Amino acid sequence: MLNPRLAHRYAKALLDIAVEKGQLDQVFADVQWLQAVCKSNSDFVSLLRSPIIKADKKQKIVGAVVANGNIGEITSGFIRLLISKVRESHLPEILTEFVTLYKRHNNINTVKLTTAVPVSDVTKNSIIAQVRKAAGVEKVELEETVNPDIIGGFVLEMGDKMVDASIAYDLREVAKQFKNNDFIYKVR
Repeated sequence: MLNPRLAHRYAKALLDIAVEKGQLDQVFADVQWLQAVCKSNSDFVSLLRSPIIKADKKQKIVGAVVANGNIGEITSGFIRLLISKVRESHLPEILTEFVTLYKRHNNINTVKLTTAVPVSDVTKNSIIAQVRKAAGVEKVELEETVNPDIIGGFVLEMGDKMVDASIAYDLREVAKQFKNNDFIYKVR
C-alpha cells in the first residue's frame, strides 16, 4: 500500500500551494497535528484505508475530526481532494513526506542522537553546536532516542553519515579482534 512516488507528488503539491498562499508554517502545523492524530488513533488510519467505507462517509467523519478549527482551509481542502481522488489511504505517508519536504525547503537538518540514558539540555545544546560547526549548517533539529542496548556513549546520525561512539560498538570490535586471534599472533 506504500507508494512513495504518490506520496511525494501530493506532498509536493501541498507544499507548493502553501508557499504560493504564504501559509507554509500554518500548513506545517496542520500536518503535525494530523500526524499526531494518525499516530495516536489507529482506528482513524483504518477508516482511511478501508475500501468498504464510502467516500461520503469518510468525508463526514474526517470533517468532524477537523471541524473544531484544528486545521486551516488549505489543509482541509487538500484532505477533501484526497478523498475525492480515492487517495485518502495514503494520508499518513503523504504527511511524512510533507514534513521531509518542509525541512528541505527550510534547510533544516535532522540529527538523530541515540543514547543509553536521557541526556541533559546542556549536552543536547553542546551536540547541536558541534554539529553546526563540523557540518557547516545553520538549522539543526535534534531527534533523541534512548536505547539501553548501546550500554553507554552515543550514536549520532545526520543524513548518510553516522558516528558510533557507543560501548556496544567497542565491545563488538574487541570481539572481532578475538575472533581473528590478533592477540595470539602478536604475542608469539
